[in-house]
Amino acid sequence: MDGLFSINELAEAFDISARAIRFYEDKGLIAPERVGSRRVYTKRDRGRLQLILRGKRLGFSLAEIREYLDMYDQDPTQQAQIRLLLEKVSERRMQLEQQMIDIQDTLSDLDDIETQIKARL
Repeated sequence: MDGLFSINELAEAFDISARAIRFYEDKGLIAPERVGSRRVYTKRDRGRLQLILRGKRLGFSLAEIREYLDMYDQDPTQQAQIRLLLEKVSERRMQLEQQMIDIQDTLSDLDDIETQIKARL
């Protein structure tokens, strides 16, 4: 079973639960093989799981992650996948920059309120 991983090995390697891995399997993002009743994951599955977790950490939806992973399988040159990723990264960056501006504005408003309240004390 060289190059194969159990669900527990992957869970431990990525510090996630086996339930999370089964969730991604149920969503069709990874497709382990079966040896009897056991799930066994290939290096490809491990790589896909790593991309899924990175995508989630960066704030991409499962639908966006699926689109990216599906393109990987369809385009051996990976050019379409790279273009899509670049587009999605740009969109996500703009969203985060807007959130940062909104947070800064909110913090400024809170500072003003705090100053006013302290002046009344």
